[in-house]
Formats: sequence, structure tokens, C-alpha cells
Amino acid sequence: MSAPARPLPLVTPWNEFYWTSGAEGRLRVQECASCTALVHPPKPVCPRCRGTRVAPRTVSGLGTLFGFTVSHRFGLPGLPAPTIVAQVALEEDPRVKLTTRLVDCAEDELSLGMRMEVTFEQVEDVWLPLFRPAGEQPDEPAPLPDDELPAEEARALVRRLSPPLSSLGRKFEDDAVLSGVGQSAIGRRLMKDPLALTVAACQAAVADAGLTMDDIDGLSTYPGGGFDHGFGEGGITALEAALRIRPAWFNGGGETPGPGGSVIAAMLAVSAGLARHVLCFRTVWQSTHDQLLRERRLHHGEGGRISGDMGWGMPFGASSAAHLLAQTAQRYFHRYGATRETLGWIALNQRANAALNPTAVYREPLSMDDYLSARTITTPFGLYDCDVPCDASVAVVVSAADTMDDLRVRPVRVEAVGTRIVEALEWDQSTSTHEPQVMGPAAHLWTRTTLRPRDVDVAQLYDGFTLNCLSWIEALGFCGIGEAKDFLDGGKNIARDGVLPLNTHGGQLAHGRTHGMGLLHEAIVQLRGEAGPRQVDGARVAVVSSGGLTPSGAMLLRADS
Repeated sequence: MSAPARPLPLVTPWNEFYWTSGAEGRLRVQECASCTALVHPPKPVCPRCRGTRVAPRTVSGLGTLFGFTVSHRFGLPGLPAPTIVAQVALEEDPRVKLTTRLVDCAEDELSLGMRMEVTFEQVEDVWLPLFRPAGEQPDEPAPLPDDELPAEEARALVRRLSPPLSSLGRKFEDDAVLSGVGQSAIGRRLMKDPLALTVAACQAAVADAGLTMDDIDGLSTYPGGGFDHGFGEGGITALEAALRIRPAWFNGGGETPGPGGSVIAAMLAVSAGLARHVLCFRTVWQSTHDQLLRERRLHHGEGGRISGDMGWGMPFGASSAAHLLAQTAQRYFHRYGATRETLGWIALNQRANAALNPTAVYREPLSMDDYLSARTITTPFGLYDCDVPCDASVAVVVSAADTMDDLRVRPVRVEAVGTRIVEALEWDQSTSTHEPQVMGPAAHLWTRTTLRPRDVDVAQLYDGFTLNCLSWIEALGFCGIGEAKDFLDGGKNIARDGVLPLNTHGGQLAHGRTHGMGLLHEAIVQLRGEAGPRQVDGARVAVVSSGGLTPSGAMLLRADS
């Protein structure tokens, strides 16, 4: 069998200038003739002035080291670990950052703000723009360029963009309730058909609501069919083929306000009268999927060129969200004085909560020494900064509010949702100190309610990585931007008896990666007072966040009075 091909970008007529200009020893980037802004990745329109006169421009090839991470875990064909994945802000327009790989240097020679210069590596018909430290360095590293939308200003922008609550009249959130929850078995490498996990979770959720499958007239899921890589069972098509529900309304897609966007879509359908009881579900089976790949019992295509957003990073070794967020964490430390211990308190909190949850994947105690000494994934992230791939399915039933008297238990209300996008969607062009796509939905949430962060009794915040969780804490206003180090107070304030009980079931860091739906499940259980030994006394209001990096969402829930 031939060796797998090295990952290379798909060269198209509209990006060829970027991937081939290195043949002449030059770096070319798209420029807008109307406002002179550089545009990357290339687009047919300038996102800053919306001008359409865009064309390639030769730039100096000099820039500022905006971020770097040494990847120890994610080796690729032709790019064995360790690899230094980086972002360089271009000298001509520092708003534009290029994801790249650093060469001719070692980690201990690097510092944020140092001057970099381009060099090129030819692989087949592609000239990859790599960077190395420039021969002449300033006496002091340059300050890092500010984001176009600084994190501190996102809330004010959202308030200006959102209609005042007094003008909304009746909110669509008032028309729906969360009436049932269910989950399948959860674990590492369960070796079960993912559709079987989905059916188990859906049956449990429908029974929990006191309904039957004949009552269900809507289906909603994320990310829907067409996704491999262990991220689903086949979507609406697969579940409908198994259960024959014959829904009046259905929804499945990846571009929603986070994985929990399927629930928000269901609420809108119920409010519009398209359905009465919508079954929402989310299944992952990445743990089993990866094992089957290792055993070569699943086909895995090799040798194809990489298109889409990943085509701008994977050829340099940036194959995971971890590579982006590790650099983001590094900049957060640089700007606000936090340390690895800051993130460690989040990991330790989730593990302590998981010890009380019999369904959690990892329940063993975790100390700060354990956290700090764990093997490196990509600096500064270690093993326990990353969530736990698992097999599981979680389901939630969304019902019309006027069906409450027919339900098995008093349902949970959705007080408000937050869905607004305000940040750039490309990972390496977006918010540089926090997980991208949390500032908009977090701020939007509070424009749709009179409740405030001080009213929240329990928080279930997305923690694909420890930094995700920290970002949501600050974005939602539980402390100021850059203040998480002090707010966490050695983990005291996020403990179950703290100011903000956080991820009480263990979160994705310990309970398992259920892509946000497990967080919603736990919030509902907490508000119904059914969490057993991990129950937060008097929990009446919960906030749940879903996703990050891609468009995300947040929900504020309250127990029905």
C-alpha cells in the first residue's frame, strides 16, 4: 500500500495566485482597490467595505508573530510531530493573519511580537508560504495588533444591533417548553451502531415527557446526514427510516447556533405552529469510529486535496481546533497574565463533579500536579485541557407550551436564547484572546431577558477545551474580560457550592464529548431537582452554551413556577 499523501490545498482559479506566487519568491495576498484592505482568505468582495474590486497584490513577506503552538500529538503525512504551527500578522495590514508553519527556529527562540519573514517550500504544484524569524529584530517585540472587534467592545455592539426588549412583545421562547430528556449509554469504544444509540436516547426522552412516538410530529438534529468522522448516525433520514414517525416538520444541518441550535430551531417551529412535540437529538460515536479506522474496518479516503476553510491550515499542520485555541490561550496568557493553572482549575472542577456522576467516562480524582504533568498535546494544552471522545446520544423533546398539563413532569422554560454572530467566522481572522463565536451569542442572550448573570444558579458551559469554558464565563459577564484568573479563586467559585456551579455532570472534559447536548441535558435535570448527589440546592435558573469556533448559541433556562 502506498504511503498517504501529504495534505495539500485544493488549488482553484481564485486562490491559485496565493499558492503559486512562491515560484517567484514572492507572497501575494488579495487587496481591495476601494479601501486598500488586504483580504484573506480571498473572497469576491471585501468584507470591510463590500467593494468588489479585489485583486492580488505582492506584499513584503514580513509580519509579526501573532501566535504559535508546538503540536506534539497531531502528526500528518510528511509533517511528523513536533511541528510549530503559527499565525503571522502581515506588516502591510495586521488585521490579516496567515496560518503557517515556522522553520529555522526552535520553540525557546520564539516570542510573541517578534518579526518574521516568509520563505517557501514547494510540494508538487504548491508553494507553501512558511515563516522564520527575520534576520533583524527590534530591541523589544512589537505589541500584538488589536482585534477589529476587541472582546471588550462586543457587548456594546450587540446591544446597539439588537432591538430593545420592550419592543419585542411576546417572545417566541414563551411558546415552547423542554418537556423530556434522555440519553443512551455513554462510554469509550462501545462498539455499538450509532443509530442504536440514537434510538435509545430518543425513546428515553419521549417516555420522560410522558408521550409516545405517535405524539411526536417534528424531528430536529445537528449536524444532520452526510457527515462521517463519527459525528452522527445519519441524521433525520436515518432516524426516520428506523422509527417511521412521519414528521410534519424536520430540520437537520451543521450551520446552526451551535449543536444546541437544533433545539432553538424546534422552538421556532413550535411557536409557528408547524409542530407540537419535536424530538431533538445529537449522537457522537467518534471513539468507536476511530478504533474501527485503526483496524481499517472503515474506508478512509487518502490523497485528495483539501478544500474549504481547512485548506488554509492543514497543509501547515493545523489539523485540529486545538491548534487554533492553543494559540488563543497563549495570547490570553500574554495579555491578561493568566497561567496554565488558571485553565487547570476548570479541568479539576469538571473531574470533581464527574466523580458524583455514574455515567461519566472519567471519574478518578485529578490533582493540579496531575494536570500540569500530563503529556503535552499542543502547547500550552496538555491532555486534561481536551475533552473526552466517546460514544453517546442525547435527546430533548421540545413541546408547545399549551401542552404542559399533558406532560409527565413540570417542564423547563426557555427564558431567552442568544444567537447573534458579530465576529469574523474564519478561525484565524477572528477573536484572538477568546474562543471565537462566543461574544455575540453571549451578549445577545441578555438583550432578550430582564434576568442578569447574578440570577443564574448553575452554568453548563461548552468545554471542548478548558479555554472554551473560560471564554464563555467572561463572555456571559460572570466576570470582566481578562478577569477569570481572579474570578475562579482557585476553583472555589465554580464548585457546586460556589458562586457559579459549573458543569455539574463533569462537562465534556470528564463526562464525555456530547457536543453541547449533554450540557443541556444536565441543565434540565438540575432545574427539575433530579441530579442526585450532584444537585445544586435551589437551582431555578441555568445558562447553557453550545459550541464555539463555528456559529454558536446560548440558552437561559428557568424552572417553571
